[in-house]
Amino acid sequence: MLEWIESTDLSIAIREGGLPYPIIGGVHLLAIALFGGMLLATDLRLLGWVMPHRPFSDVWYQLRPWKRVGFVIVVATGLLLAWAEPVRLYGSPAFWVKMSLFALVGVHALVFREKVYGRPEKLDAGISSQAKLAAALSLILWAGMVVSGRLIAYDASFEPTSLSEYQVTNHAAGSR
Repeated sequence: MLEWIESTDLSIAIREGGLPYPIIGGVHLLAIALFGGMLLATDLRLLGWVMPHRPFSDVWYQLRPWKRVGFVIVVATGLLLAWAEPVRLYGSPAFWVKMSLFALVGVHALVFREKVYGRPEKLDAGISSQAKLAAALSLILWAGMVVSGRLIAYDASFEPTSLSEYQVTNHAAGSR
């Protein structure tokens, strides 16, 4: 299946074209900045570290549309980047850490949806300890996703695993 994906015209165009991969990667990073900034502001407000005099619901409703736009773009560009090199990502431990954290983000959303994120007006009177826990976990999970995503590029699984393999790789590239 992964080999089939990697052989599709879309995968080849993204991977081997001169501009598609870096453009998609750049948009991915900009969307992470947008989404991450909105998420950071929301979570820091829940923790009471920023904007303590603003009602939480105001912050929530003002940032929510931007978070959604950023999230959709992050997911869409992330899928395109994964489509470009699925075989390589399959062997990447950092990729699997990132996907595991993404699954935990989904669990986090389900666990805290009703009492924290479902009715932000209820938090205007005071931020509950459960809301603070949700914010702290959110920050940890998303930071972990960003770090593991960045580590994919440096994953040891992409490098030769032995000296002889390293020498063969370097020799093929024209160096000794």
